[in-house]
Amino acid sequence: MLKTKLLHPEILRALGSAGHGSKVLIADGNYPFTTGSPVTATKVFLNLMPGIPKVTDVLEALASAIPIEAADVMVPDSYARPDIFAEFEALLEGVPLTEHSRFEFYDVVRSPETTLVIATAEQRRYANLLLTIGVVKLPDDNL
Repeated sequence: MLKTKLLHPEILRALGSAGHGSKVLIADGNYPFTTGSPVTATKVFLNLMPGIPKVTDVLEALASAIPIEAADVMVPDSYARPDIFAEFEALLEGVPLTEHSRFEFYDVVRSPETTLVIATAEQRRYANLLLTIGVVKLPDDNL
């Protein structure tokens, strides 16, 4: 039995085969999971029932398992900041959010660097989060 927060075997396998610069999409229930991501990306469907799990549940598990270097979000055309962004920022602990319009975000996600797409049942709109995996820093790392 694992002692980490993240226990899902398929997600762990996909993360284990990813590396620095690889991208992971945590998508809300409205995201076009298949057409809005590269065919080569592993797709994990966690969308059990409306609202379970939420994007923030998955983010909490992932943040405990991988270093996060960058985070991209989709903003509405009105550029009104969705409330969930504050939750993202709290869980990301200092990693800034890079904002993209809807179609720009789709283009960024479709890049070959996107290795994993996790479908959630999040019902809040614009709750899509694209994470870039960073490097593991060693205690004596001066870089």
